[in-house]
Amino acid sequence: MVKEGDYIAIFNSIHRVMEAERLLKDKHLKVLLIPAPRALAADCGLAIRYADDIRGEVEGALAEAGLLPRDLYRKGGDEFEKVGE
Repeated sequence: MVKEGDYIAIFNSIHRVMEAERLLKDKHLKVLLIPAPRALAADCGLAIRYADDIRGEVEGALAEAGLLPRDLYRKGGDEFEKVGE
């Protein structure tokens, strides 16, 4: 379940999303691999969910590893708002 204010990171491939999950869990960050919400149409069908309070740590770790997501969304009400556009 995606809660209000959560972030959803969408990646280009199953390999990248799995690699990103492993990296973040190795850093003891509380992330969750989830089926990508249908409204977001992910190529690989999976996404990483994380809370706003660890956003900086998550995105910093992904950037450092060269694993930035293809798209990033934030749950707002009943919709997902694209971040960075």
